[in-house]
Amino acid sequence: MLSRELQNTLSQAGLDAQKRRHEFITLEHLLLAMTIEPSARQVLTACGADVTVMARDLDRYLEDNLEKIPQNKPILPDEFNYGDTLAGSGKNAEFEDDSDFPQPTAAFERVLERAAMQALSAQRQTIDCGSVLAAMYYERRSHAVYLLEQYGVSRLDVLNFISHGIAKDEALHESSKDSESDFDLGPDFSAEVGEDGERSEGADGEGPGGAKRRGGKEPEKGRRTALDKYCVDLLEQARANKIDPLIGREAEVARTIQVLCRRRKNNPVFVGEAGVGKTAIAEGLALKIARGEVPRALKASHVYAIDMGALVAGSRFRGDFEERLKAVVRELKALPGAIAFIDEIHTIVRAGAVEGGAMDASNILKPALSSGELRCIGSTTYAEYKNSVEKDKALARRFQKIDISEPSIQDTVKILQGLKPYYEEFHGVKYSDESLQAAAELSARHINDRFLPDKAVDVVDETGAVVRLRREGEPSQDSEAGAGARAGEASGAGSGAGAGARAGEASSEGAGAASGAGAVTRDDTLAGGGASGRVSASAGDSAAV
Repeated sequence: MLSRELQNTLSQAGLDAQKRRHEFITLEHLLLAMTIEPSARQVLTACGADVTVMARDLDRYLEDNLEKIPQNKPILPDEFNYGDTLAGSGKNAEFEDDSDFPQPTAAFERVLERAAMQALSAQRQTIDCGSVLAAMYYERRSHAVYLLEQYGVSRLDVLNFISHGIAKDEALHESSKDSESDFDLGPDFSAEVGEDGERSEGADGEGPGGAKRRGGKEPEKGRRTALDKYCVDLLEQARANKIDPLIGREAEVARTIQVLCRRRKNNPVFVGEAGVGKTAIAEGLALKIARGEVPRALKASHVYAIDMGALVAGSRFRGDFEERLKAVVRELKALPGAIAFIDEIHTIVRAGAVEGGAMDASNILKPALSSGELRCIGSTTYAEYKNSVEKDKALARRFQKIDISEPSIQDTVKILQGLKPYYEEFHGVKYSDESLQAAAELSARHINDRFLPDKAVDVVDETGAVVRLRREGEPSQDSEAGAGARAGEASGAGSGAGAGARAGEASSEGAGAASGAGAVTRDDTLAGGGASGRVSASAGDSAAV
């Protein structure tokens, strides 16, 4: 069902073609009618178009390029409603069979059909002007689409506004209100652009060239790029000290750099169990680039983490996801040294695909990946790599697999020692070396459903949180043990609760006590299992190691 605004717009387009004595109703008639209809005008303005000048250019195009029907041919009466005709209401059946009257072009009909299909797939009851405007971009040969692009209005801009209300340039949106007074088409622009072909000229006589001049620069002011919307700049995060340092993994980093420096198929993919530090390697590479600790070939590189969730979210229309991803790929290819990072890269297989269609994120990325124009780092687990990536032979061939194994206990201790200052500063506590050793050993022994170093880091973090809360006096003495147990469950280390206590009882060397008292306040120190019996007992009960 067509919205009332769209029916009025279609009717206005038909009446304009009729009064100009044109044989067909074209997309240019439709776009010109949209510059009058308030809701469509709002979309165009929010997307950065100077609607007033666009209307002038469309008017010139229609007058100069479309042939007129001879004067002896009839035209439709004023009561004829093109909106009802195109909506299929049958109200104008007595006129519709007369070929002398303006008829919609095939492109015009395709746009309406495509808008209807998009509305159906989005489960919307009505088709509005925004949907038709978005569907218009598939008619690449039309002058209407050419003119929209000259004014800097892309299909992605239209979709962002009609789906999320995100204007391309808020400042331009406000200034467009003033421009309406310069060239007011009025409720019926055909009164000013009548049968005689008289047209109002702009003060500076802008034509199609003016469209490019105005639309090509001014809308860029304040524009958010696709990288801003759908990616995270890891290099900027590294420079802002928002990324923890990478401890160890020298061999994996060296192999990653080697793959990135290849001419083609320069795309490493980290494959390992969850929690072994795959994402940390990518972030650590960005940190090394920010510090200049990489070979000269990578010093100018920039790492962007693509947020697949943001790309998919809110994509109501068929093709929305593809437009967004293509915009991201296009901008990445245009940036020298850009490297994309896709965590959980198996999600690109079938991501954004629609029923009955073969296009998904992986098929969009494949050409750029194979040619070397886009470098991409991926990460996934062994199971997901086997089930998703390996089944797509073409995709797997474009990546160089790098196995990320679980670190040993001693390597985990080194990682914990490297991260210790960050957790000490955050929690306001001090960790002894014995407590870090115990955290690595006991988590490896008793937490069997997760992997190092993630589970050991969680244990250290939980311990700091428990002692910090105890020092601040938030939990009561009676509820400390229960609160600690709940905290242990929340961290996924619930199985270590009893393990910590059992280890404390069984260890004749005091390892359990050290792990129980691994975190103390800045005013206290801990060298071994004999210090601070109160902290040791309660922290041990809380299973924070």
